Amino acid sequence: MKIGFILKMAVLYVWRSRRSTLVLGLMIIMAVAALVFLSSLAVGTNDAMIRNSVGLFSGHIVADNLPPDLDPAQLQRPGVREVLWRTRRPVRLRHQERVESVLLCEVRPSEEKAATALWKKTVSGRYLRDGRPELFLSGAVADLLHVSVGQTVEVEIPPGPQRVALSICGIYRTGISSLDYGIAFAAQNALPAAESNFSAAVFIEEGTDPQTLLAEYRRLPYASRFTAWMDFMPDLKQLVELNFVSMSIVMVLVFAVVALGISCAFIIFILKNIREHGILKAMGMLPSESVLLIVAEVTLLTLAASATGTGAGALAVGALARTGLDLTALTSHNQYFAVSGVIFPRLTPYSLWLPPALSLLFGLLAAVWPALYVVREKAAEILRSI
Repeated sequence: MKIGFILKMAVLYVWRSRRSTLVLGLMIIMAVAALVFLSSLAVGTNDAMIRNSVGLFSGHIVADNLPPDLDPAQLQRPGVREVLWRTRRPVRLRHQERVESVLLCEVRPSEEKAATALWKKTVSGRYLRDGRPELFLSGAVADLLHVSVGQTVEVEIPPGPQRVALSICGIYRTGISSLDYGIAFAAQNALPAAESNFSAAVFIEEGTDPQTLLAEYRRLPYASRFTAWMDFMPDLKQLVELNFVSMSIVMVLVFAVVALGISCAFIIFILKNIREHGILKAMGMLPSESVLLIVAEVTLLTLAASATGTGAGALAVGALARTGLDLTALTSHNQYFAVSGVIFPRLTPYSLWLPPALSLLFGLLAAVWPALYVVREKAAEILRSI
């Protein structure tokens, strides 16, 4: 029997049972649309966590122990949004009888304010200004020293007894231990020049792969000093991977339930039209052709419903892609959302193609039970039972 004839029969079977087709189609449409949206939301959540974590201060790629004569412009590449030059040195902060050892990070305030979000975490005072003899302290260090905005702190620069008095311009709190403890910030040129640890923070454009840039940087003479965020924030990398795995498990579970519903519905559908199947078997339809007919019916229904569901899910993502979904109330104490709790769903091949692909796969699996039922029944027994 020709394939075209079987496909035509499959279309007629599906079209004739419009009520069953509509109910099953809506079930698949809702499942696919919901999972396209949820998987896009999961991708957007990962984007937000990465954007918040690297945008607060660190950058997507960090380079340490750089040559002091290196021009930051040499690190500019396509896809690089900003390169920030920083120096670090261990110092002791002294206020009255209290002394605290910290790592002093000297920055260019105007560039930092344009590229990072640390200044937004200021709880008292203001952020640094270029060339001013000021300190920007975390709340934890300020509490240890018992100081507040406007007071003066002596900065002891080892190894000699050199001391510089700096006033506190602002105090910040991020909720991230690496930034809240053991570190302070000052503007470059606010302290006497000294041999320091020169570093750079590279911020990249949305959609640029940090590994691609890292491969380019590692061709430089000081290649081993570059590190991508996946290496210095392994906890975030694992969390992103966990989100993908969890979402994939949810998709499989949802379509397993949907496939069971499709299979049961098609058994009922076949029982209702068992006479036609008996006549076809009596006319000489082979078991393989009966299986192909059932598979074609399920495939046609699944493809049409999946395409509609994918379009509906993509429209829902597009509606929120610009405004985003504000979850600040649920993420205000989460370190991965220290800057913003707004999530922007984003369509990717993972979110756009995996739900309909799983729908089709489980739809084909759902056709196994109805197909076996038709194959096992003999034409004579079917016709006698009518």
